[in-house]
This record gives sequence, structure tokens and C-alpha cells, in this order.
Amino acid sequence: MILSDKINQHLKDAMKSRDKVRLQTVRSIRALIIEFEKSGSGKEMNGEEEIKLLSTAAKKRKESIEQFTNAGREDLAVKEEEELKIIMSYLPEQLTEKEIEIIVIEAAKNIGATLKEDFPKLMGEMMKQLKGKAEGKVVRAIVEKVLSEN
Repeated sequence: MILSDKINQHLKDAMKSRDKVRLQTVRSIRALIIEFEKSGSGKEMNGEEEIKLLSTAAKKRKESIEQFTNAGREDLAVKEEEELKIIMSYLPEQLTEKEIEIIVIEAAKNIGATLKEDFPKLMGEMMKQLKGKAEGKVVRAIVEKVLSEN
């Protein structure tokens, strides 16, 4: 089932159950999908575009959580965390740091990345492989760690 069909079904379900947070979150995802479709870019909504769209929404929620927490607005941070959980349910399961490290080490061996100067090459490869499965900040830290150990 494609994302827009899932979202439309979950929107109906949220309306029926009167779950305000889920309804608001699903509506915001639906708005992003509609915005993408009407952007005129000529791109078709595919799995990669869906992951990109959802990852961006999740990243915004994480940034908001951090800002609200720093400002002492725990009530708003909690709401953003609930929305983040809902968005994350549409994304592929996130890898653990240990799983990411294993993948990075294997890729470094395959492409011969051993020095810090190889960072761009290895990081580019990792972001292709781990797109939607891991947060960029985490991948970056692990890539830097692996290259500094050599």
C-alpha cells in the first residue's frame, strides 16, 4: 500500500476514534504529500520520496522537541514526541548504532576507505545504503569514529 492510501485510511480512523494528536499528525503528513504532488517538479511519489518526506517531518519534530525542552515547555515537547512516534511508525525500522557500525566497517573495507580524507566517499555511500534507516547525525559520528580508528 502506498503512503497516500495509508494516510487517507489512517486519517479516517483517527477521525472515527477522535484521536486529536494522531489526526493532526496524519493531516500534516497528508498536507506534505499534497504539496509534493502539486509542486510541479514532475517527480512521481515513490518509496524513496516517501522516506525523504517522512524523514524531514521527523527531523523537524526532533528539533522542536529540543527547542521546547530547552525553553522549559515540557507540555509542547511531549506533544511533539507523540507526533514523532506517529511519523516514525511510517518509516522503516531504525537501525541501532551497533548495526550501523557493522555496516560502516564493511563498506569501508569494500571501498578501501581508511583515512579521514576518505570521509566524503564513505559518507556518501552510507547515506545511500542507510537512507531512512538511520539518522544522518548518527551515521556521520560512526563514520568519523571508524575512520579515526584506522
